[in-house]
Amino acid sequence: MKRFFTLFTSIILFQLVCFGQILTNDTTPRIAPISYEIQGNQVIYKAEMPPLNQIAGAPKAFYTYYWEFGDGNYSFKEKPQHNYKKNGTFDTKLWATNNYDNGKPPASRPKSVTISNVNDETSIEDNSLFTEGTDLLLKRNREPIPDQEMVFITSYKNNHNYVSNGKLYLFYNDLQFKNDNFIIEDTRLHHGERIVTLTAISQVLPKNDDHTLLASNNTSFLQYKKLFVQDTTKRKNFPLTLEKSKALYRSYQIIEFENMQPGEERNIFRTLKTTPEMIKDTSAIVTLRSVYVPDTNFDDHTVKDTEMEIVTSHDPNKMSSNGWLMNYRLVRFKRLKFKVRFQNNGEGPANTIKLEVDTPEMFDKSTLRIDTMYPECPICPKEREINYSCLDTILQKDKIIFQFHKIYLPGSEQKNVSAIDSTKGFVKYSMKFGEKFHKKKTQSKTAIYFDKNEPIITNYATTRFLPGISIGAKAGYITVPELENQKEYFVGATLSPFKSYRGYYQAELLFSAASFDELINSETRTINPTGTNDVIRFSETNQFNNISIIAVPASYRHNFNNYFAMGLGVQLRIDLSSTNDQEIIGEGFLIDQNGVERRNPDLDSFVSREIDDSFTNLQTGIFIGTNIGVVRIGPSLGFRYVYNFNRPNSQIQFYGIWKF
Repeated sequence: MKRFFTLFTSIILFQLVCFGQILTNDTTPRIAPISYEIQGNQVIYKAEMPPLNQIAGAPKAFYTYYWEFGDGNYSFKEKPQHNYKKNGTFDTKLWATNNYDNGKPPASRPKSVTISNVNDETSIEDNSLFTEGTDLLLKRNREPIPDQEMVFITSYKNNHNYVSNGKLYLFYNDLQFKNDNFIIEDTRLHHGERIVTLTAISQVLPKNDDHTLLASNNTSFLQYKKLFVQDTTKRKNFPLTLEKSKALYRSYQIIEFENMQPGEERNIFRTLKTTPEMIKDTSAIVTLRSVYVPDTNFDDHTVKDTEMEIVTSHDPNKMSSNGWLMNYRLVRFKRLKFKVRFQNNGEGPANTIKLEVDTPEMFDKSTLRIDTMYPECPICPKEREINYSCLDTILQKDKIIFQFHKIYLPGSEQKNVSAIDSTKGFVKYSMKFGEKFHKKKTQSKTAIYFDKNEPIITNYATTRFLPGISIGAKAGYITVPELENQKEYFVGATLSPFKSYRGYYQAELLFSAASFDELINSETRTINPTGTNDVIRFSETNQFNNISIIAVPASYRHNFNNYFAMGLGVQLRIDLSSTNDQEIIGEGFLIDQNGVERRNPDLDSFVSREIDDSFTNLQTGIFIGTNIGVVRIGPSLGFRYVYNFNRPNSQIQFYGIWKF
C-alpha cells in the first residue's frame, strides 16, 4: 500500500510539473530587444522581433513599428535613422504591433542613447509633416484593443509670425458609453509644456486679424480662411466649443505651452490604456477630440475629432459603423456612417480593388453617399468606358459594391515601400434607413478583392438599437364566470421597450373598479323537548364594491408581425378598498311530531350591515393573451385569460391599448 501511494504521488507531481511548464511556456511574454548604431549625431535603430503567431486563414502576419527617440521626435519605420540636434542622453522606446497575429504585442525595454558629437554642421532639420495652413496633426500607433495600451501623438505648429503662448485640450471617454474607454497612463512633454486644470473661461477678444499670416509667401488672409484639412475645423467661439465638448466627453486633459517660435513644430505623446470595460463590440467607434488654441489672448482655435474602431485583433482590413447603439425614435432621418478599411499586403501594387459590402434590406441604398475615400479619385460615370482612375458603385439587392479602377496601391511587401500607410485605403460612406425598417440588429461584412486574388473577409459591422421606453395607455373590461351580476372596469399604463421587433418584456400597473353579488342560503335546526323542531332558513345577500390594483411585474410578449402578438406572464392583485353591503333575512318554521311544517314568525330575523375591508384578498395568477391591431406601436385590441391560484379561479379580460 505504501509503494502504491508513493507511485501515485510521483505521477501527480510529474503531471503538475509538466502542466506548469506548459503554462509557463504559454504565458512567457514576447520580447523585442532594441539595438542601435551611432554615427556622429545620427543613430540607426533596429529591434529583434519574435516569431509571429499567424491567424489561420488571414493574410500573412507582419509587424508595424512606432518609435520615440526621447527628444520629441518619432518614426513609424522598421529601422529608423534619427539625427539628434543636441547632446545628451535620450531614452528611446519602441511599440511594435503584430498584425494578423494571435498573440499579444511584443514588449521592448527603453534604450538609453548618449549623444556627444552634435554641431551646427551635423544638425539636420527633419522634414515637416504639416501642409500649408495646417496647425494640428493627430496620429496613433494602433487601433484600441480592450485592456491594451496605445500611443496618441499630437503634433502642433505655430503658424503665426510672432512668438505665441497657448493651450492644447484633449477630450476623451465619450458620454454615450456607460464605462470609461481610456485612462491616460503617461504624458511625455519635451518643450517645457505643463499639464494644467480647467479654469473658468475668461473673456477673450474676437479675432486677431493683425497676426494671422502664414509662415509662407502667401499674404492673403482670405485664402487662409478657406483652408480646410480633413476633419479639422477652424472656429472662433472658444467658450462654445468648450461647453459642447464637455457635454460629449466626461474626461479631459489640458496642456499649456509657452514661447513657441514662428513656424516651430512640436509633438506631445500620450500613452492611453484601454480599460477592460471598454466596449467590446468590434464594429463600434470611439472618438477623441483635440482642441488647439495657438494664442490664449484670442478666441481662434482648431478642433479635430479622431475616430477609432474598437478591435479584438490588429487587422488592417476591417469594417465599422457608428450605429453600434442607436435611439430608434431619432434615426429615421439620420444618416448612418460606415467605413471599410483595407491594406494591400502583397509583393506588388494593386490596380483594381473591389469591396463587396453586405447591406441589410432595412437600409435605403438609393440614399448612398460616398463621403471620402483613399486612394482619392472621382466617381466613375455610368454606361461609358473610362481610361482614368475612378471609383465605381454598384447597387444590388443585398450588396453594395465599391470598385476602384486603374489605381496604384503599393503592397506592404513591395520592394522600396517603407511607408506602411501608403499601402492602406478606405471607403467612408453613409446611408439612411428605408421607409419601413424594423428595430432589429443588423450585421454587415465586406469581401475585399485585390486584383484577381482570393477575397479577404472582414469582421462584422453591427448596428443595434437602444431599448427605449414605450408607455402605453390601457383600459378594458373584466368578467369572472364564477361570480353573479359581476361588473369590472380597469384603466392603467404599461411599460415596455419602444417598438420591439420580436420578443420583449412588458410591465403593467392597472386600477380597477368591480362590483358583484353573492347569495348564500343556509338554515339552522333546533329540536325542542316536546319533539318539535324550530327551523330558521337564512338568505344572505352580499353586494361587494372593490377598488383594486392589478400589477404585472413581468410578462413576455412576442410580435409575430406588425398586427398580431401574443404574451404570457404573472399577475398580482390586491383590493385597496372593499365594502360589502350585507343583508341576512331569517324565516322561522315549526315542524311538529308528524313532520308537518308551519311558519313561525316569532323566529324571523333581519340583519343589515356594511363590512369594510382594505388591503385584503391578495390573488396571484398566470395569464396568456393575444393582441390584434398595430401591436408594435399604436392602438390594438386584446384578449387575456387569467388563471388565479385561489378562488375565483378564472378571469377573462377584454381591453384596448395604445402604445406611444
